[in-house]
Amino acid sequence: MSSAGTYLKTLPYNAPSWASKLSLVPKQKISLGLLPTPLHPFTPPNLPKGVEMFIKRDDLTGMQLSGNKVRKLEFLMAEAMERGHDSVITIGGIQSNHCRATAVASKLLGLDCHLILRNSRALADSDPGLVGNLMVERLAGATIHQVTKEEYQSVGSKELIRKLEQQLKEGGLNPYCVAVGGSTPLGTWGYMEASRELVEQISDQGFTDIVMACGSGGTAAGLALGCHLSGSGLRVHAYGVCDTPDIFYSDIDALFSEIGATPEVVGGAARDMLTVIQAKGMGYAMSTEAELRTTLAVTQQTGIVFDPVYSGKAMYKMLEDMNGNAKEWAGRKVIFLHTGGLLGLYEKADQLAPLVEGLGKAHRLRV
Repeated sequence: MSSAGTYLKTLPYNAPSWASKLSLVPKQKISLGLLPTPLHPFTPPNLPKGVEMFIKRDDLTGMQLSGNKVRKLEFLMAEAMERGHDSVITIGGIQSNHCRATAVASKLLGLDCHLILRNSRALADSDPGLVGNLMVERLAGATIHQVTKEEYQSVGSKELIRKLEQQLKEGGLNPYCVAVGGSTPLGTWGYMEASRELVEQISDQGFTDIVMACGSGGTAAGLALGCHLSGSGLRVHAYGVCDTPDIFYSDIDALFSEIGATPEVVGGAARDMLTVIQAKGMGYAMSTEAELRTTLAVTQQTGIVFDPVYSGKAMYKMLEDMNGNAKEWAGRKVIFLHTGGLLGLYEKADQLAPLVEGLGKAHRLRV
């Protein structure tokens, strides 16, 4: 747990004993998160009878609502500081939660931050504005480098980072580069460690499943591997909000390989440790009315706000699956991992407005 004496400090990291056979084991991390995060009962609307649900509140990790990204950055930023870098580069969509979290972490640690953000062709040459995550990034002093979606597709995220790295080095900086979502072999340790925290919280309480959104794969990879190696017995369900399940399995296996978690070492591959379910709907960061109605209904009933890109989509698809396969889920005790992303709601204000107005809860007070 972070305290006044350890917050923002680099601390020795003692990996759990069940991870001792892995080849990549970090020796240190920086204390950025407000950990452990709470785990409490949670009953969203339309939860089938016979299913008991709790929610793991990783939306409350701190660092300006940075959600699951904080756990990855604790390891990544420790490496950046240890190696003497003076700046950080990362990449994502125009409303990337990871990019916003990286901007905040960089400023807290005294590093410059450069963000490559993917925008539409019509908007990439204009000022990106201050909606949602952009507000925090720009207030925190991050430098924004926009690319079009077409450029992102044709050049690729790794090459775009390499090009900016070269430019910054020519200008005298020494940048540390972070892949999309912080989903690197080292970043995977964020949710390896989170699995240890979770297992301690749920010991001997009969939990059977854990559900989460899956975007770049690092959170799902770390949690699935940690749950597997620790013998937690949890079934891991990852609801993919962008790519296909096959792509996620391949990407997660690649992360496993780079930390030495090969099938020969850990007794299984990604498909043996988690189930990936397609949940992207219309597409990444694109919301249907049904998804937003579910997001609204959950908040109206529980008081917990979900983002529309990650946890909101996962919640919508999970409830759909549970109601469509009631027998499979009957008697299960389920944890929903809330990964944060609240600021992404601001970009959906126009879509949400008629749904909220339709509640009829805003009136002129007669005085």
